[in-house]
Amino acid sequence: MRRHAIHYLILPGWQGSPAEHWQSHWQRSLPDASRVEQADWLNPQRDAWIARLERHIAAAPGRLILVAHSLGCITLAHWAAQATPALLAKVQGALLVAPADVERPGCPEALQNFAPMPRSLLPFPSLLVGSDNDPAASAPRAMQMAHQWGAEAVLLSGVGHINVKSGHCQWEQGFAYLYRLQGLIEQQARRRA
Repeated sequence: MRRHAIHYLILPGWQGSPAEHWQSHWQRSLPDASRVEQADWLNPQRDAWIARLERHIAAAPGRLILVAHSLGCITLAHWAAQATPALLAKVQGALLVAPADVERPGCPEALQNFAPMPRSLLPFPSLLVGSDNDPAASAPRAMQMAHQWGAEAVLLSGVGHINVKSGHCQWEQGFAYLYRLQGLIEQQARRRA
């Protein structure tokens, strides 16, 4: 039975997610959750981050829901654009929170090697949660990413980058979006049955 359970794989963004970040809270709260630990959180390299994500997905014993924030969303989209069908089949869905626009004017130099932005449809259900005042991605850009990736989109008002700095530590209301994603996954499974 255990092998059929959903595993939540958390993908932090640039500089990682400290203990007080909602991703860390979710990792402690969700059953069967772990995170992708990158070798270098301060100087991210696209190929290394993608390879680390791929190793985590390959090692996972069963089905996965990916929970990504910021640069983690971009890493996920790059991975999905080049992953094998066998590994893609392990991913049931993805929650994409406050994706970072690595092509924006003034983007930190450390993130620019993740450009160009991946534009391929994600081959699994996804839900993108953005903000109308996120310094890492404008509202129109977040909506464009959602459209390009085939993700359902939610644009929140005045919540910044949805991180510790913007006051989102536990982010309990975020679980509603995770449940919404799980509903999308179930809908797709019924359509395929």
